[in-house]
Amino acid sequence: MDLNQYRMNWNYPTSIRVGAGRITELPAACRALGMRAPLLVTDPGLAALSLIDHALLQCRDDGLKAGLFSAIKSNPTGHNVMDGVAAFKAGGHDGVIAFGGGSALDAGKAIALMVGQSRPLWDFEDVGDNCNRVDVAGMAPVVAVPTTAGTGSEVGRASVITDDAEHIKRIIFHPRMLPALVILDPQLSIGLPPKITAATGMDALSHSLEAYCSPLFHPMAEGIALEGMRLVQHYLPRAVSKGSDVEARLQMLVASSMGATAFQRGLGAMHALAHPLGALYDAHHGLLNAVLMPYVLQANRASIEPQMERLARYLNLAKPGFTGVLDWVLHLRNEVGIPHSLSEIGIDDSRIEQVGQMAEVDPSAGTNPIGFSASEYSRLFEKALRGEL
Repeated sequence: MDLNQYRMNWNYPTSIRVGAGRITELPAACRALGMRAPLLVTDPGLAALSLIDHALLQCRDDGLKAGLFSAIKSNPTGHNVMDGVAAFKAGGHDGVIAFGGGSALDAGKAIALMVGQSRPLWDFEDVGDNCNRVDVAGMAPVVAVPTTAGTGSEVGRASVITDDAEHIKRIIFHPRMLPALVILDPQLSIGLPPKITAATGMDALSHSLEAYCSPLFHPMAEGIALEGMRLVQHYLPRAVSKGSDVEARLQMLVASSMGATAFQRGLGAMHALAHPLGALYDAHHGLLNAVLMPYVLQANRASIEPQMERLARYLNLAKPGFTGVLDWVLHLRNEVGIPHSLSEIGIDDSRIEQVGQMAEVDPSAGTNPIGFSASEYSRLFEKALRGEL
């Protein structure tokens, strides 16, 4: 296999450098954005690994005054972001390297937004025209380096941050939060454990699947979503079963970026439920979406039959239509080791009504094919909790 065929520079939806070994271009990427003293933002687990030490050493050997901030949770909080802002200012930094999974990318982007703002973080929640409050001149540039293939945050214009006072996830948005430069290097995800590979890969699928089912008119996003799902179909099982498969790792990174590009068309009930569940139970976002997926498909069935007909044909599934897609999702989840119910991942029934209420007003609910009420979301949550498909 010639991996050089995958070594490319793309300029959609931002500047992306794709290919094995391209992390060596990190110092040049920082300099291209005018950085001389970048702050590398990552999570505590990655911070303890040699690849972060190597990335920092690369930057410092190139004359960059690179610092490290890793005090973030798996569901990053507003306090994490503001601690990062303090570290940015204390170190005299002039840009951010967001390095890691979705938590590090979201936190890094939010830190880069907040370093030059006078308003509090929640003033920039994606509600109405709040993004017009941003002092764009105060934002710092971002190089994004994903190490998991799931959230696609490297090509997103928002960060999902937990308001730990209110126990709710809020979406912080501004068009300029889109990282100016992305490095997709599959070698960085080689050491990812199978369970995390599976959960993040299913997260990438959830983005493309929900974007594809959105009722909004956006044919470009619809096409990207279709191909993103095909890549997951072919390469996620390979990435899970053989973590050293560089081609599978690269294709999953691409599928992840495609999913996040596609969901400009909107998301749906998977995310509307996953956001409150993540905030209340501090559960892994991708795993939540993976477990919720078939239950949401079933709940939306009356409105998505035509889309499922086309998807089944595109994926060349053994069975046609909705049944074929649902069977494929169930088989894929089983193949990569995703539990069937929320109760299996530590979610309990103590907050059924609260979750339903939070899901109904979640921004992702607005583009679900069916407008579910709070009580309908509660019933959907209850079915996923008990494994009643």
